[in-house]
Amino acid sequence: MHIIDISIFVLYMLSMLGVGIYFLKRNKSQEDYYVGGRKMTSVHIGLSVVATDVGGGFSIGLGGLGFLIGLSGSWMLFTGLVGAWISAIFLIPRIYPLAKKHNFLSFPEVLNHYYNAKVAFIAGIISLIGYIGFTSSQVLAGAKLAAATFPSITIIDAVLLMGVIVIGYTVLGGLKAVIYTDTVQWIILMAGLILIGIPLGFIKVGGWEAIRTYLPSNFLSLTNISIVQFINWLITIVPIWFVGMTLYQRIYASKDEKTAKKAWFLAGLFEWPIMAFMGITLGLLGRVAFEQGMFTEFGYAPGSPIDEEIGLPLLLTHIFPIGLMGLLMSSYFSAIMSTADSCLMAASGNFTTDILKISGKNPKAIKYSQLATLLIGILAIILATMMENVLELMLYSYAFMVSGLFVPILGTMFLKNPSSKAALYSMLFGGGTTLFLILTEIQLPFGLDANFFGITFSAITFIFIQSLKNK
Repeated sequence: MHIIDISIFVLYMLSMLGVGIYFLKRNKSQEDYYVGGRKMTSVHIGLSVVATDVGGGFSIGLGGLGFLIGLSGSWMLFTGLVGAWISAIFLIPRIYPLAKKHNFLSFPEVLNHYYNAKVAFIAGIISLIGYIGFTSSQVLAGAKLAAATFPSITIIDAVLLMGVIVIGYTVLGGLKAVIYTDTVQWIILMAGLILIGIPLGFIKVGGWEAIRTYLPSNFLSLTNISIVQFINWLITIVPIWFVGMTLYQRIYASKDEKTAKKAWFLAGLFEWPIMAFMGITLGLLGRVAFEQGMFTEFGYAPGSPIDEEIGLPLLLTHIFPIGLMGLLMSSYFSAIMSTADSCLMAASGNFTTDILKISGKNPKAIKYSQLATLLIGILAIILATMMENVLELMLYSYAFMVSGLFVPILGTMFLKNPSSKAALYSMLFGGGTTLFLILTEIQLPFGLDANFFGITFSAITFIFIQSLKNK
């Protein structure tokens, strides 16, 4: 990389650490550290939500879908809009007043209120494991992406670089630092890819005529997916808006209920259509470049096997000139860091609040919280450097969390007196069903995702035990 690009990237990284240092002395309590003092605005909350939800998977997932199936891949993030708006209408009005009254800091505290401490403790463990896996997988995925795009950087170097920066500003500044850096990172990502990446890519591949020449016609259609594929995205993505610790922290951080709802509606619009079509378009341009032979020098000639998820980084590496490569690298790291920092903050909150039961009244609570964040961050880096299957760990943890926790939270919304026993067994059986189906690789009917059967079994278990209580 040219010295100009390196300078841009280093300046960006130092500025992220600067945000953490800025908020270090401004955090006086656990409320400041984990929920931003409950005074955040809708714009910052909304941008942080979309950066967290989309950022980490953006460079890999959306670009890969655009490369593989074209514009129809945008429907994946349409389910994000659906999840955001449904939770804004039904979840936030129920959760926010409760959290405000009882000073909640975590998602399992909601379950403790409606069920009991045992249900909350198990949920805390599930969430903690899930978000440690998420943090590790984001760092590892980002490192692999950076190493593939910039051959001079090794995976270990990238893991350590991203890990140290993310841990640094998160440990120092807490959720305030995470939300404000998410805002900056999202702006950098959008500026780098919408204002520079798409126009340069469009010109480089030869414009609209080349797109029509080199792509199958269904790539420009919005119907190039099956109903089952859309259902799988729906049942995988929508539930996370109801059980994600990162999202509950941002609900609590909002200065009032109206602010939280506005932030969720804003986040939904940024997910679809803005970020959806941005990522898909870049992936689609990457497919055109591949078919034209632009990647031959990288070892990917037209017609040769290629991982669809590296089409986007190869395109951007090919088209960005000196001076903008530093911005490109900053954009990549922004995408990963905006998710990794939030996952780290969520895991720390689960550990201190739900597992260790450290009270905000403890004068050393914020120090313990910072130490927990540091230790969990170090563990996440170790996992990312030593384990090749961290991505699988994330998928397993995610599947267990969604399948296990979705039905119990629905029980709190629609039942006056939900059963703690029903919640506990539905968590274990629902999450366990999904894990079993994933690990055994059983071929599922109609091509449905394992989450569909996990959530279904969780619901059946909950309803059955709840009905016994009501007799």
